[in-house]
Amino acid sequence: MKKLFVIVALLVFLTPTMGRAQFFGGIVYDPTNFHNAVLRYYQLRLQFDQLRSTYQNAVSQYNLAVQMARSIQNMPARYRAQFSNWRNLTVPDAYQNTSGWVQGANSGNLSTVQAGYNQTTNQLERYNSDQLSSMPSDERQRVLANYANVELADGVNTNSLATIGTLRADSPEIQRQIENLQSDSLSNNPQLNSQVAVLNKINAANVLTLRTLQDANNLGLSQLEQQVLASQERRDAMTTAINSDIYQRQNMVPAVNSVTNGLGSSLANYRLP
Repeated sequence: MKKLFVIVALLVFLTPTMGRAQFFGGIVYDPTNFHNAVLRYYQLRLQFDQLRSTYQNAVSQYNLAVQMARSIQNMPARYRAQFSNWRNLTVPDAYQNTSGWVQGANSGNLSTVQAGYNQTTNQLERYNSDQLSSMPSDERQRVLANYANVELADGVNTNSLATIGTLRADSPEIQRQIENLQSDSLSNNPQLNSQVAVLNKINAANVLTLRTLQDANNLGLSQLEQQVLASQERRDAMTTAINSDIYQRQNMVPAVNSVTNGLGSSLANYRLP
C-alpha cells in the first residue's frame, strides 16, 4: 500500500502541466499594449474634435450660402425705373430747306450733315486773285483771317452736328442694352444669378458705363471746339480794334494835328480886308 502511494505521488509530480502567467484568475497586464491603447484613444479624440469642427464649419458655410442665395422678393416692382428716351429731332420745313439738317442731326451721317448745313446757311463766296492782290498787306491778312474763322466755324458746327446725330442714332440700341441688363439684374431666374452670370452682368454694366463716358467726352469735345472758336472770334475782334486804334494814332492823329495846327495859325493871322 505504501508503495502504491509513492508511485502515485511520483506520477503526479512528473506529469507535465501548462504554465499560467495570469494573476488572480486570468488577469494579464501588458504596459506596452496599454500605452498603445491610450494613444489610440487620444488620437481618436483628436480626430473626433477635428471632425466636429469641420462639421460646424460646413454647417456655417451652408447657412451662409443659403442666406446669400436668398433674393429680394418682387424686385422688378421695387426697383425697375423708367428713363426718358432721346427722341429724334423734328422741326417745321416751310420752305423745304431744313430736312437735310434734321436728317443729319438724327443720323450722324457726315455727308448728310454737310449737305443739310450748307442748305440752311448763307453760302460763303471766294475772293478772286485780283481782289486779293489789290488789297494792302494788312487788310489782306485781316480779310483772310476772317475768312478762315468762317471756315473753322463751318467745320466745327458740322462736326458737332454729326456727333449729336451719332449719339441720337445709337441711343435706341444702348437703351435696349440697358433695359436687358436691368431685366437680368432684377430677374429671379437662378441661371441669371449664378456667380458667373453676376460677374458677366457687372462687366456688361462697366462696358456700358465706359461707352456712356465716351459719348459724354465726345459731347464735351464738341462744346470745347465751339468755345475755342468763340474765343478765337473774340480775340480777332479785339485784335482788329487794337490795330485800328494803332493805325489811327500813327496816321490819322498826326494828319488831323497838322490840319488843325495850320488852321489855327491861319485863323490867328487872318485879317479882314
